[in-house]
Amino acid sequence: MARVITFRSTSFDVSGERPNPVNPIAGESVLKWLGGQLRHQGYEVTEPDTEDWGWYMDAGKEGSRYLVGASAEPEPAGPAPVEWAIQIHKHRTLREKLTGRNTLAADDALCALVEKLFRDDPGTTDVDVQQDA
Repeated sequence: MARVITFRSTSFDVSGERPNPVNPIAGESVLKWLGGQLRHQGYEVTEPDTEDWGWYMDAGKEGSRYLVGASAEPEPAGPAPVEWAIQIHKHRTLREKLTGRNTLAADDALCALVEKLFRDDPGTTDVDVQQDA
């Protein structure tokens, strides 16, 4: 299961993003910002890369590893807030999946931090969190 955080924001400049060669979906700008914030909190974070559904990066700390994805399709008509979706998936081994271990807990530290970062961002509104999406 994944955690999905949706919000509206004017904080991220999608016009400066590299084109996604698979689909014209934004996500690099928000992941670059988020990656910097996570590094500041001691997480190891990869550079954002493209996927057919948007952009992703890997993040990890203290043995826990995650895939963090981002996607948005901004309106071409100017600086209106962009609607974003962030998905967080916890990496698990096949054995962990088969035995139901190492699941993404309701109080997962990375998920709580990501939610807090977006709630605290002054350009971000309408933050919503879906657990077990």
